[in-house]
Amino acid sequence: MTKKIGTGKEEKEMSFLDHLEVLRWHLIRSTLAVIIVGVVAFIAKDFIFDTILFGPKKAEFPTYQFFCQISKSLGLDESFCAGPDFRIQSRQMAGQFSAHIWTSIWAGFILAFPYILWEVWRFISPGLYENERKNSRGFILIASLLFFIGVLFGYYVISPLSINFLANYQVSQEVFNDIDLASYISTIRSSVIACGIIFELPIIMYFLTKVGIVTPDFLRKYRKISIVVVLILSAIITPPDVASQIIVTIPILILYEMSIYISKIVLKREERKLKREKAKNKA
Repeated sequence: MTKKIGTGKEEKEMSFLDHLEVLRWHLIRSTLAVIIVGVVAFIAKDFIFDTILFGPKKAEFPTYQFFCQISKSLGLDESFCAGPDFRIQSRQMAGQFSAHIWTSIWAGFILAFPYILWEVWRFISPGLYENERKNSRGFILIASLLFFIGVLFGYYVISPLSINFLANYQVSQEVFNDIDLASYISTIRSSVIACGIIFELPIIMYFLTKVGIVTPDFLRKYRKISIVVVLILSAIITPPDVASQIIVTIPILILYEMSIYISKIVLKREERKLKREKAKNKA
């Protein structure tokens, strides 16, 4: 990637150190955005913990009510109606304070994600051609939308399914569940962040196609292998029951098919661009 600074006769290419300096300021601004939003999240402790984080612990959580109604209508097990049954504890002196700090930082990252993307775009866009910048309009909006859809999917689907299964699972009646605060938050955080990243698959495939690493034929050829990988991934991030894995697998497969379509569009654009360049050279 080559960036230029200055105008007219003063225009010159940036050196490697200049690139590092520009990157440093993008990282500083992104970090400041995370910190500022994190401070707001730190102040809004009651909302972040009692409403957001501890929401999937309550029987009235929307996901449990939804599956409860489905279970009743189909005459299936109504375990979702009762919700998870466990207590949350902190076993370290600074456990609650540490959880408060790190939760605020992660909240800052999630909420500041569009701004972080904007800083990334500001860094890479000067190295693109004008037509490439035009074709990439809407990148921040689409990438942010996919990320937040993934976050919501992780929060409203993956997290409650995992929490309900693991909290109600018992090896013996002699053992009761007192879940450590850090473990509980980690379960929700990993589900939310993992789904947010997974839902960026179409964007990732767009850029991989642009640089020639993947093609639509490649994605179609390895579709069966990808399905197996998706099933394994679903088994890792969900509780070990078939229903949960199917719920997670379906959107990932949809995203994969979207990626094939996007890769096809990108490849056609690149082919048209190559034909135009050849026509200009012949002229």
